[in-house]
Amino acid sequence: MKKLLLIAFVACMLFSSCSKKSDGGMVLKAGEFSVGVNVAYPPFEYYGSDGKTALGFDIELGNAIAKKLGLEAKIVDVAWEGIFAGLDTNKYDCVISAITIIPEREAAYELSKPYVGNGQAIILKKGSALKISKPEDLRGLIIGYLSESTSDIFMTKKAESGLKFTAAEYDDAMNSFADLKNGRCDAVVSDSLVAAEYVSGDDSPFIIVWQGKAEEFMGIAMKKGNLELKNAVNKALDELAADGTLKALSEKNFGRDIVSDLW
Repeated sequence: MKKLLLIAFVACMLFSSCSKKSDGGMVLKAGEFSVGVNVAYPPFEYYGSDGKTALGFDIELGNAIAKKLGLEAKIVDVAWEGIFAGLDTNKYDCVISAITIIPEREAAYELSKPYVGNGQAIILKKGSALKISKPEDLRGLIIGYLSESTSDIFMTKKAESGLKFTAAEYDDAMNSFADLKNGRCDAVVSDSLVAAEYVSGDDSPFIIVWQGKAEEFMGIAMKKGNLELKNAVNKALDELAADGTLKALSEKNFGRDIVSDLW
């Protein structure tokens, strides 16, 4: 029996790099705060001009939270479709990737307090002959949006209410805007904060023609039951709001303060 226990102990030590806990089980690996992100959603997350450096609001927020926790941030780029499955299977400690707080996610995961609010927007290519001033004007058109996103939910509800359109679903928000630019879809429905990034600058080929009020709020997703990490993350968010870090990150990435009214 002692021999078996010794073997089990040695095996545990050998594989501890995959499952080692720190801070009372708060994170998967000692000294590390691993963050699942779909790095394809500017200005929340995107790659710099070198194609390797992850940038954006959520990236900087993950680094700031890690610092507050006394840990080193590790950014893990994941395809959107598999981002929650990775959290379920302990590929990272949390997901910070413009995650909208909805009842289904609250039931399946621990979600932090909201750190930013958002609504939906309709975007056209500049010079489009289409006359669109509200979602109902999308009838009969090809509409691009990110699959399994709140834009998907928004358009699905519109379809259930009788709005007829052709859905063009994408696994990458950037591709929907690329297709809008190249005429492969008539309009894009997107988070208003993401849309703001694409229409900024005089050389942008896009224009926002409708924007709804903020009805969704974004939070950080953690594995169900990890209340210690949830409490630590919420405390870090409070501290980042109090010391002005969140406001500074918002102004840097969105061009305005969209976070202070949440605290």
